[in-house]
Amino acid sequence: MSIDQSRHVATSDDGDFTLSIDDALERYARAGLPRTPRSIQRYCAKGHLDCRLVETAFGEKYLISPSSIDKHIAYIEEVRPVSAGRDVSRHVATDVAPENKDHIALAPGPTSEDKSRLGATNPPDESRYVAALERENAFLRDQVTVKDKQIGELTERARETNLLIHGLQKMLTPLLGTAPSGDQNREDRSISGMQ
Repeated sequence: MSIDQSRHVATSDDGDFTLSIDDALERYARAGLPRTPRSIQRYCAKGHLDCRLVETAFGEKYLISPSSIDKHIAYIEEVRPVSAGRDVSRHVATDVAPENKDHIALAPGPTSEDKSRLGATNPPDESRYVAALERENAFLRDQVTVKDKQIGELTERARETNLLIHGLQKMLTPLLGTAPSGDQNREDRSISGMQ
């Protein structure tokens, strides 16, 4: 009986990611393929290069695997057209049917009456979007008007309620007698506390 000792491929650890974007720029330049820092960032973001995005004191930066840069350079050199002097010349394509240049009509140029109007017509998607926004704005303006009216009505009701409460206080004061003043209440409590 044999024991299966196959192992999964180990994932690369963070020690493999040692090159900064500046280091990657140097490698591309040495290979004769100069790149911009933004291009290297795009390669990292799109997964063309094996990299890790790490936090630094100044933000985030990419750390790139040197082997992935070498693979990417090899790929670029493989697919880019070679324009060296040893290039094999190509044959000129032969005409299947000869062109009749006698009957070529030139397109008439714009006349003085033709005036270009920039932005005269909007694409249909944009005009629908603008129309939807205008409808929403009109709806929201109507809602604000309704809310302002409701606030005014509630304010008037609160004023009326305050007037009614004031009238009730005036009516109840003679029936209940005069309320003792705050000083009298304190004296009564202090006397009862001494007993």
